[in-house]
Amino acid sequence: MALETFFPLGVSQYIVGGLCIGLAVSLIFVLTGQVAGMSSLFSTSLSWISRLSFFQDRRQTDSRVWRLYLALGLVVGAALSWFVVSGQPPWRTEVPLWQLVLGGFLAGFGARLSNGCTSGHGICGLASLKPVSLLAVLTFMATAFLAANLVPLLGGY
Repeated sequence: MALETFFPLGVSQYIVGGLCIGLAVSLIFVLTGQVAGMSSLFSTSLSWISRLSFFQDRRQTDSRVWRLYLALGLVVGAALSWFVVSGQPPWRTEVPLWQLVLGGFLAGFGARLSNGCTSGHGICGLASLKPVSLLAVLTFMATAFLAANLVPLLGGY
């Protein structure tokens, strides 16, 4: 009964999606030896335009092409899924642009602060049994639960 409440459209698409993500990050790790977290995309992308030594580190420059393809694949895959599977017009939000920008900045800052993003820690770090990733995921989740409950009380979305 609770399953239908939380997943009114069923769980099969989540299972298939999870298997695809698991296969993709496993392949990337086997083929490159690197974790497929998305927070690295920003740094590797800046390696094309910034001459600062951090961005020109071999770790940044050697992985920038496949990380860009990974990000492009996420966007194209989401668009295809939306139009092919749902057949509905794109979703729109009533959240003001400044809140979206602030949220993106805070998420990016948090990803750099925790040395990885939710995908890196949650998928790759937990699969590697890294204690720091467990701590990061618990922190991400606690913050999300807190924000989801506080924002409506403060008159936000």
